[in-house]
Amino acid sequence: MLLLSGQTDKYIRFYHTKAWHDARQETLTRQHYLCQDCLRDGKITVAKTVHHMVPLRDAWDKRLDQDNLEVICLEHHNQEHPEKGSGNKKYFKHEAAVKKRSDVFKFSSNKDDDKLFW
Repeated sequence: MLLLSGQTDKYIRFYHTKAWHDARQETLTRQHYLCQDCLRDGKITVAKTVHHMVPLRDAWDKRLDQDNLEVICLEHHNQEHPEKGSGNKKYFKHEAAVKKRSDVFKFSSNKDDDKLFW
């Protein structure tokens, strides 16, 4: 989805409001600073990121809804938003450039390939 500059500014301003800071703190406290995705996998991971399950751009009215907020760790947040991960920005910029080139082919192995030869 293409965002216009004014729309992007709207989201940036939202994350600096007292309402967001209060909702974020409530979510962290309610979910005991534990990554909810990790908990579903049976792991305990301390986390500080509060994630909108339905993105702001899709449901602005749910921006402060506690049912739409969950605590997740950085690893899971990067999986949800791979383009935003601090260590991933360079990778995704490179991947985007590679996709535009018709002379570059990317190969990957199939995990089942090993089974064919044994």
